[in-house]
Amino acid sequence: MLGFAPAPGRPLFVLFGSSIVQFSFSNGGWGAALADIYARKADILLRGYIGWNSRRALQVIDKIFPKDSPVQPSLVIVYFGGNDSVAAHSSGLGPHVPLEEYIDNMRKIADHLKSLSEKTRVIFLSCPPLNEETLRKSTSTVLSEIVRTNETCRLYSEACVSLCKEMDLKVVDLWNAMQKRDDWATACFTDGLHLSEEGSKIVVEEILRILKEAEWDPCLHWKAMPTEFVEDSPYDLVSSSGQSTVNPSDWTFHRTIQWD
Repeated sequence: MLGFAPAPGRPLFVLFGSSIVQFSFSNGGWGAALADIYARKADILLRGYIGWNSRRALQVIDKIFPKDSPVQPSLVIVYFGGNDSVAAHSSGLGPHVPLEEYIDNMRKIADHLKSLSEKTRVIFLSCPPLNEETLRKSTSTVLSEIVRTNETCRLYSEACVSLCKEMDLKVVDLWNAMQKRDDWATACFTDGLHLSEEGSKIVVEEILRILKEAEWDPCLHWKAMPTEFVEDSPYDLVSSSGQSTVNPSDWTFHRTIQWD
């Protein structure tokens, strides 16, 4: 049993999914951006597993999110679908999960997460598009042929979005959000599949939009959450007058993007 041990009183956000989650702290990734945005407001915990599909996630969800844990997450952001959508291999091996089973698996994952506590909120990320040509060029020769297409990504994305509407879950429709950029195919990926910094910016924007608009109590948008240890202190930097100090707790000048 893994469980969680965040700082006392600080909300816990868990990122759960496959490589798009595992890599989210690399190369200007969206997980790292959230960790910066929520500094001194919430703990961002990474539970990412490269290559995993919804079937494998379901096998261990009780270990990753035990129902008897004394601390339960305030928010879980979930991404599975890209590996599920890979075409079936003739050997029967590999990550492919048929669409109907994928939907059922994601429903079970959602049910489990919603049962953790009355205050646990869930956001699903749907399958993003991909650059098929770039992906073919970047795939390692160590691997057997991996057939990934935009068409199957679309099908699995739409299935995820539809399931979330059915279950009244929040969802980021990455398939459509990414393609709002004219240059999405070249700008949003490092290898045709995994997200670049530009692609991650879209994920962050969409997550923050949902958190701002959601009628959740308490609100989990960063601007609505208290900053930890925000009290003025004589140990803060001295102001230009020399008579007082300046509290820097909520400064954001270091960010190249001033997130909403």
